[in-house]
Amino acid sequence: MKSRIMKLRPAVDKATLVLLAGLMWCGVGAMLISYSVQWILPLPLIAKLTFGLAGIVIAFPIYYFGFQRLANRNLNRLLPLTEKKCMFSFMTWKSYLIVPVMVSMGIFLRHSPLPKPYLSVIYSGIGLGLFLSGIWYFRFFRMLLQENSHK
Repeated sequence: MKSRIMKLRPAVDKATLVLLAGLMWCGVGAMLISYSVQWILPLPLIAKLTFGLAGIVIAFPIYYFGFQRLANRNLNRLLPLTEKKCMFSFMTWKSYLIVPVMVSMGIFLRHSPLPKPYLSVIYSGIGLGLFLSGIWYFRFFRMLLQENSHK
């Protein structure tokens, strides 16, 4: 029975897991940035610049002190793998449990009475932090591809 289930498991190598993680982080980051841009676009130019710059400024500490550390922990888990793993293991089980909480918080914030321009600062900061971390994964993906091409 177990061997039948193992045959159905969508197993992939660690390079693919790293790529999937990077795509997920960049995709979610781009989505958050797009919300932010939609909320800033109708504003006058000086407000666009103010809110946009504020989001960019807070993105770098969010990236450096938050998401890059999470990405490094995830990479430290993925890079030593030697055998194929389920394609959904690019995230830990704990992360899968946190995702619905984060999505719920995002929905709550979007529907809260907070003015959208102020909310755009939070969304662009988190979105850009996630996007930069996704790019960090691609660096390691490229390294893994180069290693595989030398084998």
